Amino acid sequence: MPSLRRRAYLALEASSPVASLVDHVLVTLIVFNIAAVVFESVPSIEDAYRVEFQIFDLFSIAVFTVEYIARLWAAVEIHAIRKRGAVMGRLAFALRPSMIIDFLAFAPSYLMFMIPGVDTRLLRVFRLLRFLKLVRFSPAMTTMSRALYGERRALIGALVLMVGTAVFSGAIMHAIEVRAQPEKFGTIPDGMWWALSTLTTIGYGDVVPITPLGKLFGACVMIFGLGLFALPIGIIATAFVNEIHRRDFVVTWGMVARVPLFSTLDAQSISEIMNIMRTRMVEAGTVIAARGDEAEGMYFLADGEVHIKLPRHTLTLGPGDFFGEVTLLKKVQRLGTVTAASRCHLMMIDSSDFNALMQRNDELRERITAIADERLAGDWADVTGDVLAEELAKNAEPLRSMGDPIV
Repeated sequence: MPSLRRRAYLALEASSPVASLVDHVLVTLIVFNIAAVVFESVPSIEDAYRVEFQIFDLFSIAVFTVEYIARLWAAVEIHAIRKRGAVMGRLAFALRPSMIIDFLAFAPSYLMFMIPGVDTRLLRVFRLLRFLKLVRFSPAMTTMSRALYGERRALIGALVLMVGTAVFSGAIMHAIEVRAQPEKFGTIPDGMWWALSTLTTIGYGDVVPITPLGKLFGACVMIFGLGLFALPIGIIATAFVNEIHRRDFVVTWGMVARVPLFSTLDAQSISEIMNIMRTRMVEAGTVIAARGDEAEGMYFLADGEVHIKLPRHTLTLGPGDFFGEVTLLKKVQRLGTVTAASRCHLMMIDSSDFNALMQRNDELRERITAIADERLAGDWADVTGDVLAEELAKNAEPLRSMGDPIV
C-alpha cells in the first residue's frame, strides 16, 4: 500500500488517471479564476455578486495553497530531489519556474489579510498570474517555453538590433524635424516614440514628419521596420516548429526502440521504420480492429493493453507487443476482435508500407514470419477452424516467393 506522500506524488506529478483528473480540475479552476477577475472589473457585476466573488476567491486561494504545499511535500518522491536531502531538495524544487509560478498564484492574495485597505485593482493584476499556471498543464506552452529558451541568444540579438534602430532612427528624425516641429520632435525620446510606432508598423499618426527630408527618411524606416520586426517572429515560429519535430522524433524513436521486435536493429533501420510509422491514441473500450475486417496495417503497442477476442479465448497484449502481422502475412481477414483495455498509444505501419518493408528487410521479415507461425501453432491455433484452409493455401505460393515458410 503506497504511503500518503507517494499517493500525493502520483496524483500531482506522475502520469496516472488520478493525476489526469486533478489536472483537469485545476485547469477548470484556473479558467474560472481568470473569468472572475475579468467580470469583477465591471462595477455592475461586482456590486451584484461581490460576496460570491469573495467566497470563490477564498476557495481558490485555499486550493492553490494546498496544491503548492502538497507538491512541495511530495517532491522527495522524485529521486533527483531525494538525493539532495529533505530540506535542500525541496528548496531546489521550490525554485523551479513552475513552482515559482504556483507560489505567485496565491501568495499575493494573502496581502488583503495582512494589509487592510490594499488596492483591489493591484490584487486583480496579481490574481491574473494564475493564468501562468496553465503552462504546467499545457504541452504546447511547455514546448513554446523550451523553444524561446533555446533561441534566447538570437532573440536577445534581435532585441538589441530593434532597440538600437529605434534609438538611431529617433535621433536622426529629431535632428531633421526639430526646427519644423519642436513640440513633437523636440527631444530624442520624442523621436524614439515616432520610431517605435513606425518600426512596429502601428503608426498612431499622432507624430509624423512634415519636411521632405523627414518624409524620405520616414519611408526608409517604414520599409526597414517590416523586415526588422518580422525577424523575432520568424525566429520564434521556426524554433517552435523545430521543437515539436524534435520532441516527436525523440518520442517516436524511443517507442520504436522499446519494441522487442526492433531491439536488435541498427539506427538506420529504426529510422527507416519511423518514416513509415504513424502514431495513434485510443481510449479504453475502443475497438481497434474487428474480426473479419480487411487488414489495414500492423500495430505496435507503446503503452497500454489490448484484448484480442478469439473464438474460444481472449489474449492480452501489453507494451512492446504487436498484432496484425498474421493477417498481413497470410493475406486473410482479421482473425479476432482487438479492443483497447486501457488508454493505448499505438504505432501503425499500413499494409502497403508493411509489404515494402518486408521486401527490403529480410531479417525483419523472417522474425515477423516466425512469430506469426508460432502464434498460429500456439495461442492462435483455435482460429484455424474459422479461417478457410483454401484461403491460407491460396496465398502460400506468393509468400514462399518472399522466403516465407508456410505451416
